[in-house]
Amino acid sequence: MRIRATVAAASGALALSALAVPAAHADDHSAANLHVPTSAAEVFGTAAKGSSKAAAATRAATAEPVISKVVVNGGKNIVLGTTASKTISVSLTASHAEGVVDAYVALWHGTDPSSPDTIDGAILPNEDEARCTKVNATTSTCKLTFTIYPRYDLYKNPLAGTWHVAAGALAGNYNDVAYTNFYSTARVQRLSKLTVNAAPEPVKKGGTITVTGKLSRANWEDHAYHGYTGQSVKLQFRKKTSSTYTTIKTIKTNSTGNLKTTVKASVDGYWRYSFAGTSTTPAVTTAGDFVDVK
Repeated sequence: MRIRATVAAASGALALSALAVPAAHADDHSAANLHVPTSAAEVFGTAAKGSSKAAAATRAATAEPVISKVVVNGGKNIVLGTTASKTISVSLTASHAEGVVDAYVALWHGTDPSSPDTIDGAILPNEDEARCTKVNATTSTCKLTFTIYPRYDLYKNPLAGTWHVAAGALAGNYNDVAYTNFYSTARVQRLSKLTVNAAPEPVKKGGTITVTGKLSRANWEDHAYHGYTGQSVKLQFRKKTSSTYTTIKTIKTNSTGNLKTTVKASVDGYWRYSFAGTSTTPAVTTAGDFVDVK
């Protein structure tokens, strides 16, 4: 069982609560389980003075905190396979005349948090409160962590790609807040795998080397890896005496994700495949497969 933050109705107002999600209900992705806060009142229990990124970034003349930066996963894409969970860190930097004592970040997938039926993914922080460290008297950097479970959070393949980042900050007077559901975006991707085999080994100079391989990626629906079809992959080579790879040709994966091409043997060296990646699938490059040319 895991504990997740969610939003529940209480006394006519929305407030944060904890929800235990048993494994038996890991396939329940109803609107209730995918709710994303839509206001600072839901997050911090106080009235919002601003609800847009523009307000959070430019209305310094008001009492609203100014959110200057949100960094998700160190600025890197979030990549998950089929089973292993991943914990990432998110930091938010904000300023206010009274300082900043708390922050909130959520990752969500969809179009409109105020219309639950349009949301099909939500990843909320592990902590009830952010850990804030003062940069100076008015500015703090606050950190939260998120544990992502591919078999629960990423329950269908269309969730790969761009997610929205919601962000909020609470001032040191515990009253002034900034919050927006559209602060920035983050990219969540399906883990990719790539193999290579160059044969025969050894080979006579001038002979034919056949280089095979396969490009596959995580399928979040059946929890297996399947070939990634129709993708351009570079065949690269480096001489035994060199440290630099050169692209020899670019070929495409077939209907099962397999790769196969031939080249002429000239000198000893290493052959590898390299895939540049797509918006839903990260780049991956194999190790070099050495071929001795006699």
